[in-house]
Order: sequence, then C-alpha cells, then structure tokens
Amino acid sequence: MSIIKVEPGQKINLQDISPDDTGKLTSKKKAAKLLAQTTEQMAELQNILYAQSKHALLIVLQAMDAGGKDGTIRNIMSGVNPQGVRVTSFKKPTEEELSHDFLWRIHKAAPSRGMIGIFNRSHYEDVLVVRVHNIVPRSVWETRYEHINNFERLLTDSGVTILKFFLYISKAEQRERFQARLNQPHKRWKFNPADLGERDRWDDYMHAFEDVFARCSTNYAPWYIVPANKKWYRNAVISQKTVETLEGLNLKYPDPIKGLDDIVIK
Repeated sequence: MSIIKVEPGQKINLQDISPDDTGKLTSKKKAAKLLAQTTEQMAELQNILYAQSKHALLIVLQAMDAGGKDGTIRNIMSGVNPQGVRVTSFKKPTEEELSHDFLWRIHKAAPSRGMIGIFNRSHYEDVLVVRVHNIVPRSVWETRYEHINNFERLLTDSGVTILKFFLYISKAEQRERFQARLNQPHKRWKFNPADLGERDRWDDYMHAFEDVFARCSTNYAPWYIVPANKKWYRNAVISQKTVETLEGLNLKYPDPIKGLDDIVIK
C-alpha cells in the first residue's frame, strides 16, 4: 500500500510523491475486490460502534478542488447505516461563525460516541485558504497549528479516533477533471469558475499542505497522504485503512439485559 503515514515532525515534499502511485494494488479489478470486502466489514464494524456507543470515529478529508472528497465519501460509506454517519461540509464561514473562534463551528460538528463523522474540508482550511489568500495576518494563522493539535488531543482524549486523509492529485489530473465537468451536462453544476483562481495558486497550496503535515501530524491524529489520481486506488486504500482503524478499537456489542431468556412474547 502506497498510502503514506506522516510521522510527527516529518518534512514532506509533495513533489517527491507520485499521485499516480498504486503500490501493490496493481489493477482496478483487485481494488474493486478489496473495496467490496472492506465495505462489508465496515458495515458490521459500524453497527457495533453504534451499538456500543463507547468510541467515535472522525474522518477528515482534504484535497484540492476536484480532488475526490465527494466520491470518496460516496464509495467508502456505501454499505453503512446512514443514521450512524454524519457528513459535514465546511464552506465559507457565516457571520455568526466568524464572530466566534475558528474552531467553534468545527467542535459542534465533532461526532458523538457511537458515530462516524466525516469532514468534507475541515478546520485545516484556517491554515490553508486563509493563509494562501492572506485573509488574516501570519501572526494569527501561525498560532492555529498549536490550537488544532490541542483541539484534536481533546477529541481523542474524549474517545474520538481521528483519521486525516489528504487526497493528492496532480495539477494535470485536476485539469482533466475540470474539463470533464464542463463536457458533461449533468456535472456542469459542480464547476465553479472561481476554482480556476485557486488552481493558479497551486504551488502556494502545496507549500501550505506541507506545513500542515509537518506541524499537525501527531501520534494521536496522524495525516495520511493518499495518491489519488486513480479513483479506484483511493477508494480501496481509504476503506481499508478505515476498517483497520475500527478493528483496532476492539469493538464489541454491549451485554444484553439479564433475564432475556425468560421472556416469552405472546
């Protein structure tokens, strides 16, 4: 598996990583088999997670535009019970949200015990887009890395396991996906001309992501870089990592109420 776990303090140069890499998963057919297997496993594990209500799982997805966040959610969560999953997409902050600290809206969306929470973009926008667009001074966003680490420590101490995935596509792949949106009538609604302005800042975003990995990948909330040009590979390895993480929680169904064997339903 070529998914890369960033060790605490590790310096990552994204140019050294191929977004086309699929490691030992060499074919779409093999990936589909793995995804089917892990999707089935995840359905059962999520059921136990929900029943036990002792742990929570938070999956954070970050990527450039057209990086595949929506597709990842749709594919890896295809077999789970919807009532046990909450997806939150973080857009431009509202006036109310801006009147609070930058983590206020994030904390409200954190999953409760028994739930899987998925962040489509996240609190990391406040050290990514905010930084690249100079929305706040450097002195402000520089302090946020430590705030984020402390926040994630709080969540993990409260029973939330955090998985953070960066879906890494190439600039050329993004161009192809943008063009596909323009060419297909049923996908045109997803294209926003403003995305081209973000594309012009590609290098700035890559540097900002590299700083995020170096400063916010921790033992309790690590970052994983997923080569994501091949959608089938992306889906399979993220599903596999999610299942492995849930299995590591040693989940079990709660003990039933005593005396159930004596109950006769008439």
